[in-house]
Amino acid sequence: NLGPTEQLSALDVGCGVGVTDALIQSDFRSMHGVDVAEGVVERAAAANPSVDYRTYDGETLPFPDGSFDVVFAICVLHHVPLPARRRFVAEMNRVAKGLVAVFEHNPLNPLTRLAVTRCAFDEDAVLLSKRGVKRLLLATEMRIVEERYILFLPWMMELSQRLDRLLPWFPLGAQHVTLARATRRHG
Repeated sequence: NLGPTEQLSALDVGCGVGVTDALIQSDFRSMHGVDVAEGVVERAAAANPSVDYRTYDGETLPFPDGSFDVVFAICVLHHVPLPARRRFVAEMNRVAKGLVAVFEHNPLNPLTRLAVTRCAFDEDAVLLSKRGVKRLLLATEMRIVEERYILFLPWMMELSQRLDRLLPWFPLGAQHVTLARATRRHG
């Protein structure tokens, strides 16, 4: 348990235009976001002025070790080239002092696969299974806390949360989430 969220700092890695941050920023003491695309970071900052947004090079997060209580990436990892994925996750671990959360599209869900193949933004996407995300997190010496399938429908939060509580084991959720404890092995 990390304590009440209103006492925690959070980092959204691959924040895009800040849609998720708009929904959760008031839940945290401080909210930060990074993305490789300068234009989307500018849009995120305009939409969420109380969030600290920065661009970064896609390799090294621009924060010191252990800067955040919670570090998360929502449907970002499938855009990271295969050889760079372990480093991406290791960087999330490096800047976290508490929890790392990776949300990804579920390749077992046929509707998710269809949506990804039809989305121009996902042209380069190589989807990861829940097992694949778990392997990456374990490879960076994090400890898995929880893993489950979810719907993640921000516009239908109450229904989505109810279904997520009932069916976390069901492999046809639109996404999956893996939560891990960060390790303090960094310099």
